[in-house]
Order: sequence, then structure tokens, then C-alpha cells
Amino acid sequence: MKKIVTIVGARPQFIKAAVLSRIIVEKNEFEEIVVHTGQHFDQNMSEIFFNEMDLPIPKYNLDIHESMHGAMTGKMLEKIEKVLVLENPDAVVVYGDTNSTLAGALAANKMHIQVAHIEAGLRSFNMEMPEEVNRIITDRISNQLFCPTKQALENLKSEGFDHFGIDIVLSGDIMKDAVSYYNQKAEANSTILEQFDLDSDKFVLATIHRQENTDDPIKLKNILKGLDDISEEIKVVMPLHPRTKKRIAEFELSTKVLLIDPVGYFDMLKLLAHCKMVVTDSGGLQKESFFNKKHCIIARDETEWKELVDNGFAKIVGTDAGKMLDAYDHFLKAKSNFEMNLYGDNVGETIYFHLKNKLGLN
Repeated sequence: MKKIVTIVGARPQFIKAAVLSRIIVEKNEFEEIVVHTGQHFDQNMSEIFFNEMDLPIPKYNLDIHESMHGAMTGKMLEKIEKVLVLENPDAVVVYGDTNSTLAGALAANKMHIQVAHIEAGLRSFNMEMPEEVNRIITDRISNQLFCPTKQALENLKSEGFDHFGIDIVLSGDIMKDAVSYYNQKAEANSTILEQFDLDSDKFVLATIHRQENTDDPIKLKNILKGLDDISEEIKVVMPLHPRTKKRIAEFELSTKVLLIDPVGYFDMLKLLAHCKMVVTDSGGLQKESFFNKKHCIIARDETEWKELVDNGFAKIVGTDAGKMLDAYDHFLKAKSNFEMNLYGDNVGETIYFHLKNKLGLN
């Protein structure tokens, strides 16, 4: 039987991989081996996702975390290579733009193993972001590129990828499938609203985790000021990323925001379904907000999901507290057509079909 190795390491990758893994199990036409690099190691950011979402338990957990980018990527590369020698797969599948993504693609490429990159072609055009470097290199050394949006496809064309002998597929965004599949389960199983006495449509959901925001005391202070200003009008709830928690304490910052521990996927979906709107520096949460028909305030200077801004579903405010409050006031009155189909349909099935063909299983 043909075999693929799937490399995951961070929360969004667990969610995306769950969609494809479920299809692979149902079809039973090739084998999947899951490798967890350990990049997200907190129980609420890793283990709980495998339990909630019925993900295949990783055959390998590399337990690599808490390192500088170079050291982390290097350790991952070394250990993933050993796994690939043992498993000898026909293809390696990577997701997104993390160090785990880059290390998995590099290890496979150097061993002449086919690489499929899901969520290819995204660009922030900010080379100071580690994720931007990761995604550009991963795209260039992959054999199959699955683009979530037309803009991602155009980005690859403008960079000359049409001439590289690579399969480029406009697949749509696999995260859409995940939200569609798990929303009802989240509604039935999550008790997060009761736990924190939250009323539907009476709170804003915030997440801040990007290193360029958390590690800069001025930026982090400004973001918290913006959230505090919003909290004068409505409750703000922020599941706290471990790095953000550490920096708030280190910089001796304070906030009026309700800070809670990191939450599992079902709890996050429940919060998204019932919040008023979202403030985030996450890429994935921008789309999850859209899928849950919520406006999104982006605490960054750019976004990979330009179509959300162009169509009025999101606003970029950077770390400007005044702009953050203005965006909140704007979205209170905004009327948006969340029925627009920006991210495709049956995305997991599309990706599965092309993967299967690449493996010679037509």
C-alpha cells in the first residue's frame, strides 16, 4: 500500500490535518503516518486537539520546542529525516508556514520524496515574518501546491511557478471544511460560555500570539490598550498563548481584558459562534471568523487573506489602539454578505483526489 507522512506541529495544522486524515481513513486507499514535531506542546494547544477531533494518534512525537527558530528547525530536520528513512513514504504532506512545515519539506526534498504543500501561495510580503520565509521556501521545494485562494494562485504565477514543473491546484481552504464539520459538535459539547458566564453576542474574542507583537513591549502595550478601550463598551475575552502570558508578566503589563487559559478547538468554535466580533494577529482565525460570520480586526500591518479586507469583512489596524477602537465602532454598524464563497467547497475531497493521482492510484 502507498504511504504518506503528514508533518504537524502547531494548532492550525492539527485542525487542517483532521479533515484530510478523516477522508484517508474512510477511503482506505493509502496509509497515513502522522508525525508531531512538538512545536505546540501545551496540553490545551496540542493533546486536546487530537482527543477532540479524533485525529490519528501520531506514530512519532519528536518533542521539539522552546528553541530559537534556527535551532528548532535544525532539530526538526534531523529527526524528521530519521523518520523518513524508517518509513520510506511515497510523499510527505505539510501544512501552512511554521518551522515544522519548512523542516518537513526540506527533509523530504533532500531525500527526493514528493512534497505536497497545503495552503501554498500565501504572501504577506513582509520578509521579517519567519512565517513568510518558511512559506516561500516550502513552496519552492514542493511538488504539489494546494492554493486556498485565487490570490494565492496569482502570487505563485507572478513568482514564475508556472515554469517550475510543479503541480499547482486551486483547492480552496481546507479550514472551511473543518469549521463546517466541527461547528455542530462544538455547539453540543463545549460549555465555555457557561464556564465564564458569557452571553451570546455580548463579548469580543481576542487572540494575540505573533512574536513581533508579543516580544515588543510597546506593541504589546498598545494592543492591550486597544483591547482595554473596547472593554469599556463590551466584555473582551482573550485565551492567552503561553508566550503572550510570559511577556505580559515580564513587561509588567496589566489589562482589564478577561484572560483565560488556551482553549481547545471546540471551545474556540463556540466562542467564535457566539462572540460579537474578533480581534487577532492570527492568520487562521481571520478566516475562522469569516466562516462564523464575524467581522475581524487584524492586529498586524498586513494580511495573507487580502480578500477579507477587500470585501469589508476585516480591517487591518496594526498595533494602533485608536484604530482598533475605530474598527470596533465601524463593525458595529457594518452589514456584510458572509455568504460570499471566497474559499471553495469540498476542499478536503479535492486535495485527496489530487494526492491520490500523484501517488498513481487513479
